[in-house]
Amino acid sequence: MRISIIIPVRNGGGILKRCLRAIADSRLQPFEMIVADDGSTDDTAHVAADFGARVITTPKPGSGPAVGRNLAAQHATGDLLFFCDSDVEIKVDTLSRIAQIFENDSTLTALFGSYDDAPSDPNFISQYKNLFHHYVHQQGAEEASTFWSGCGVIRRDVFLECGGFSSRYTLPSIEDIELGYALKSRGHRIRLEKSLQVKHLKRWTLYSLLHSDILARGIPWTRLLLRSREFINDLNLQTHNRLSVAVTYLMLLCFALSTLQPLALVGVPFAALSLLLMNRHLYEFFYRQRSATFMLGAIAMHWLYYFYNGISFGLGMMLHFLSFPSPELWVSIQERGARGVR
Repeated sequence: MRISIIIPVRNGGGILKRCLRAIADSRLQPFEMIVADDGSTDDTAHVAADFGARVITTPKPGSGPAVGRNLAAQHATGDLLFFCDSDVEIKVDTLSRIAQIFENDSTLTALFGSYDDAPSDPNFISQYKNLFHHYVHQQGAEEASTFWSGCGVIRRDVFLECGGFSSRYTLPSIEDIELGYALKSRGHRIRLEKSLQVKHLKRWTLYSLLHSDILARGIPWTRLLLRSREFINDLNLQTHNRLSVAVTYLMLLCFALSTLQPLALVGVPFAALSLLLMNRHLYEFFYRQRSATFMLGAIAMHWLYYFYNGISFGLGMMLHFLSFPSPELWVSIQERGARGVR
């Protein structure tokens, strides 16, 4: 199978070099490599060209990775489109395994992998975020109902037939999830290949994590779920995740009511114990991977995650039923928030 690698990027810097170097070291070389430059002001285009990539430019700076991927897909000539983020480092056998999987299964339309359990950046937020992503994908159903563009492959003819990623997302958002839902609605098969793991090089901060999880993913994903009515019990949407959000708010309610009725404070430890039990496998994973101290910090971050998931769902429902703001206004809100990330 001929593989075209597509990498959207804006000011990739040294991380892009690591991404491209890993591809250069691959056991199986790609049929072609296309870098979609979204108006970079650094030497991104020269770096990409030095590694033998074909560089295309988006119509205007800040068009977003979805537009960049779509444009590259139109220029690609391979049988398979391998979407790889510019802050991802593939393994030496990633491409050969992708080719083998598709050659062995002609009924497969798309597949995606996961981050590995050894994130590049050492800070706590980056370690927590990437390990959490790894765990969720490793626990997901192999017959998937969504798609992931960080390390995802799709047959080019099907991608073009479906219209590609939605161009209304000018920031990394849920365009891949939306595409996955569209593929499944048309009867296509998507596979979560858990052994197909790549290294994430991104440095996360608390601000960038909250911006991504709330503005870029949580709220628009809620609106997508309500539009499509696809509440699938998989990945981040498993039943225990939904129950954990409710229990988190029950714990906060008991704590607040205790100022009026001290007896309500009894509910706090029961709610906390319920959260620990429902998520015990994840917390055991954090302990095995790192340490008890890391696990305690990760538990605090995970409970915060459930708290702002509730906020995201509530805001997403409100915006869905009020049909406000418009997609254009929502993009503007996301972009203003992203300025703090950059």
